[in-house]
Amino acid sequence: MTCDRVLLLAPRPSDTARRLTGAATGRGLRATTAEDWSVPEDVRGAGPTHLYGGPLLADKVAGELDVVALEPPADWLARLPLALTGRRVEAVTLAEARRLRRPAFVKPPTDKFFPARIYPDGSRLPGPDAFDDDLPVLVSDIVRFTREYRLFVLDGAVHDGSRYAVGPRLDPAPLDLDPYAAEVRAFAADLLAAADGSLPSAAVVDVGLPDEGGWGVVEANPAWCSGGYACDPERVLDVVLRAAGPRSESAPADLPFARTAQR
Repeated sequence: MTCDRVLLLAPRPSDTARRLTGAATGRGLRATTAEDWSVPEDVRGAGPTHLYGGPLLADKVAGELDVVALEPPADWLARLPLALTGRRVEAVTLAEARRLRRPAFVKPPTDKFFPARIYPDGSRLPGPDAFDDDLPVLVSDIVRFTREYRLFVLDGAVHDGSRYAVGPRLDPAPLDLDPYAAEVRAFAADLLAAADGSLPSAAVVDVGLPDEGGWGVVEANPAWCSGGYACDPERVLDVVLRAAGPRSESAPADLPFARTAQR
């Protein structure tokens, strides 16, 4: 990659952003942190640009920079078979979720419009005065994961991974140093084979071990707004550069996964 290539980072600092800055600089990219949610003057008209930051950054600058930000489909988790999720997951509108009369875990698929957590019933969800009825949400049965892992996926394979939680406690460690690494990789291989074609070529998939046993998918997220935990920043950068980069360099198979800016 040439030295005129840019990695534009969101104005909110994070450990992953810091590590990616170092990795990008080492490759000759110009890593620039936006001062606000707009294209910096020294990036406008510069070389090919990639993004790392939250959905707000993508929505504000991707169009102007002609960047394609890839994200898993909103209903991807709900379309997986029970054998891979370990629980019932439904993709519904917020209006439908408000009619729930049972406890459930409810979350927006990508944008953090409201807290992802267990709700006693649908009446506790934000009302129509806060969010539109047609807002997509995922509703799942309540499962408690005893161990959780983040996998950076590139071209249908695990490019790098990290444990990030043990029980309710944040506990990052490189995947290959975890005693369950072989099981995680085996489950991920089965999952990615089953999910062939349903994810962009660069994405993040979280998997976990429920307390009832067996492995399950926790969720999928865009690589350009996911924390790296204990992953190798060089390998995370590989995935990030593919996940949010110039439209002219995007594979045709990835274009259906391009994020549409939220207004």
